[in-house]
Amino acid sequence: MTLIWNLDKAERILRCGILSALLATVAHSISDVGCWTAFLILWLNTSILYVIMASLQVPTDGRAVVITGCDSGFGLALALHLNKLGLRVFAGCLFADSSDGARKLRQVGSSTLHVLQLDVTSQDQIKKAVDEVRSHLPEGEVLWGVVNNAGMATYGEVEWVSLDTYRKMAEVNVFGVIAVTQAFLPMIRRAKGRVVNISSGLGRMAVPMRSPYVITKYAVEGFNDVLRYEMKSWGVHVSVVEPGNYIAGTSIFTEESIKSDAAKMWSNMGEEVRSDYGEEHFNARVALMKQYATGGLTDLSLVINAFTEGLLQRYPQERYNAMDLYFKVRLFIASHLPEIFYDNIYIDYLKKCCLREALDI
Repeated sequence: MTLIWNLDKAERILRCGILSALLATVAHSISDVGCWTAFLILWLNTSILYVIMASLQVPTDGRAVVITGCDSGFGLALALHLNKLGLRVFAGCLFADSSDGARKLRQVGSSTLHVLQLDVTSQDQIKKAVDEVRSHLPEGEVLWGVVNNAGMATYGEVEWVSLDTYRKMAEVNVFGVIAVTQAFLPMIRRAKGRVVNISSGLGRMAVPMRSPYVITKYAVEGFNDVLRYEMKSWGVHVSVVEPGNYIAGTSIFTEESIKSDAAKMWSNMGEEVRSDYGEEHFNARVALMKQYATGGLTDLSLVINAFTEGLLQRYPQERYNAMDLYFKVRLFIASHLPEIFYDNIYIDYLKKCCLREALDI
């Protein structure tokens, strides 16, 4: 695997520059060292050190990984990519006997690419997957990594979404992550390996209409941090990947699924709520969701590379922001500036503009 330059790494270099500026200022204040000279020397050296550390990789020989959610999208692409790099891959699929992704994985015909039946909400299937991984690991090979990629998404304002939908989202996106991690962690600990969890840019900043999804990704962020702290003493690295908008590239939403969810929400909505919001507002929000579902990045390589680096970099990052510049800037504003900036720019102004466009459809 070669080092791929992206915005995430550019941000790290910028951080080196900020730290170098602070150190240069301190050095100048207590000595005769030129501030600009010290700054440039420090920035150059810290940047070179970062690039060298980011370039160091662990070998793939004798290592295996488990990936959940390989029926399509990120999981399918990652399973194929990692197998090409020389890792033994156990690709967990929700529909291992019937999905297009499972068929594509089997068509590869690789002796080191195994398709597992794995519903992350089923303890029985998780246990069977663990047994299958153990039985297929040749002597001398270790389970090096687990990638918790499986997930689902939906939409709707808080009063529109049923509690059953919230619970279903949490079962897959949160408890599925925890259950799979617990099941494979003993093997990962013994190998001093890796755990890489998928979150989202929406695990760090909220948006209207996505509360079922957002709350699960906030939970994954918290779980990931706690697990990272606990696993340090075992030599296990834990990372989280935070993608931007890849709906167009993964088809996690389709026009059919949006229509189906809308019909279900409207029919299950209480008469008082339906009357207060009105059908015009509801339809405009659904139209806005359709617009959103056709946007975003179609090239999955940023996310695939982030997963790969989390597994194979000798010094992996705690977080990988696999997103474009728009999402990078938005995340920075949401994370570091007072809430009034994010609220006014991204929630109030832009959402009103989009809603007006949706009403004209």
